[in-house]
Amino acid sequence: MNSIGVADPYGRGWLSVVLTFIFAWIVTYLFIPKVRTFALKVGWADEPNARRLNQEPRANAGGLAIYTGVIAAIILAGCLAPIVLAKVQVAILAILLGGSVLVIIGFIDDQYKLPPLFRLLVQILTALLLVVCNIQIHIVYFGAPIDGILSVIITVLWIVGITNAVNLMDGMDGLAGGVSFIIAMTLLATSAQFEARAAATLISAGVAGAALGFLRHNYHPSRIFMGDAGAYFLGYVLAATSILGNGKVTTVTSLIPTVLLFLVPVADTSQVIIKRLLSGQNPLSTPGKDHLHHRLLAQGFSQRHSASILWGVTLAGGIIAMRMQGIGQTAIVVTAVGIGLLLILTVWLRLRAIVKSPDISTPHPEDKQ
Repeated sequence: MNSIGVADPYGRGWLSVVLTFIFAWIVTYLFIPKVRTFALKVGWADEPNARRLNQEPRANAGGLAIYTGVIAAIILAGCLAPIVLAKVQVAILAILLGGSVLVIIGFIDDQYKLPPLFRLLVQILTALLLVVCNIQIHIVYFGAPIDGILSVIITVLWIVGITNAVNLMDGMDGLAGGVSFIIAMTLLATSAQFEARAAATLISAGVAGAALGFLRHNYHPSRIFMGDAGAYFLGYVLAATSILGNGKVTTVTSLIPTVLLFLVPVADTSQVIIKRLLSGQNPLSTPGKDHLHHRLLAQGFSQRHSASILWGVTLAGGIIAMRMQGIGQTAIVVTAVGIGLLLILTVWLRLRAIVKSPDISTPHPEDKQ
């Protein structure tokens, strides 16, 4: 048990983490059908466009269910282990407060569209909220007063960058939800090895459960999208959680494990931004089919296969990141197998539901395998 991060098998700490994951999973899974029905009734839906692959209007309020699942799970964790949660309350509240603001901004943008600069300003402010609460990447390499300023700048760039990376990646069924689940599970397994990272462990458990519950409805052919509300929330919370407990960064190479953990969103967004800037376009507001999943689709892969490939790349990056941080082989193997089994179970349940009720979501002919 110690080798996989359970220091006290009879304590309430690890049990609260497991129940947090399960509760977030169940709440999100059960809440999504109700959100979907209401969203379609009031017109909260994405029409087919240059970015999306859907052929008909699709409800885009899945992020509300994800947010509800995470919040409900954290509340449950507080009831199960109040002493443990009290020690990390400020960090958790700061991350959830910033995430709540972005859920609101993302939801408004989903339905009414907000100016890109306004969204960027709000993202910067929520990143600075973390800095104020001492959730930041500490740079001490130069040993000079400028280190403090450099730490703030890098932290803001990281938070804003990952927030937008997850959002830009959310253009294909099952991709953002699956990648977020894998990243959250890897963060959970890593933070569980260190007592000082209790906040990261609890939040990661909630996010992983909610992402998996959402994926049950979002795997191709999806029934609902997470929208900007969900993508902003997942990106922000995962980026902030990845900082917790990491200590001080003394060299550039110290950042490599964290970047590897977010390999797919970082690589996808980087190549999109470079390409659009070279074309004289605004990277944050210009839609287009120039993402990694679009390239895979162009090579003849289906949406399901494309998502699976990018899930695999994300998992590989997470395994390497865990190894670079000194996590034991047993913990890495258990994490990888656990992620794989949970994804397989979720996909199997979704495909079985489609077979039993094929009318609930019919894929476009070009998307069939």
